Amino acid sequence: MKDEHIEPFFAALKAANPTPASELEYSSAFELLVAVILSAQATDVGVNKATRRLFAVANTPPKMLALGLDGLQDYIKTIGLYRSKAKHLIEACRIMIERHGGEVPRSRDALEALPGVGRKTANVVLNVAFGEPTIAVDTHILRVANRTGLAPGKTPLEVETKLLERVPTRYRHDAHHWLILHGRYVCTARAPHCRECIVNRWCDARPPASVAGA
Repeated sequence: MKDEHIEPFFAALKAANPTPASELEYSSAFELLVAVILSAQATDVGVNKATRRLFAVANTPPKMLALGLDGLQDYIKTIGLYRSKAKHLIEACRIMIERHGGEVPRSRDALEALPGVGRKTANVVLNVAFGEPTIAVDTHILRVANRTGLAPGKTPLEVETKLLERVPTRYRHDAHHWLILHGRYVCTARAPHCRECIVNRWCDARPPASVAGA
């Protein structure tokens, strides 16, 4: 993607969705952290269904720790890899209580030191909960960044680095949401909906004019 195409690309995404938001349901930084950890290899719909019940009884680190491993597993057993996720969450709660006053830490290093939290999860929490202009690269964003030519790269970190270099500052805070939603619903893996795509004119993989509607 040419440099001069990046501004109109994001301007179009913003015009279509001025205030993008995560599709995970949460009401605090802790609930967001839990939901993102649970969302690995799971759908947001499935996570939301489980966390509605879970957060009603355990929406803080002390309350979740008090559930114990078996108790937590009962609430999230409909989610893939629930046993390992439950172990990570119980230990993460213990660490937040012992080292961070029962709060979600606001630094990348401290977040990534929590079990079950990698760079992508840390980026989501830093961006969504704390307003930092980070970009969490998942499979959808990796695909969109490569297919459009916006930020080609073989690894999530490589794509993230290029996105932070190329995305204009004014769009950086919401770029994660726009790109993931675009990949989830429009620029899909097997059959991208190019005919309905509002940014196809700036895409490196732009289909023929008859398809793009140009």
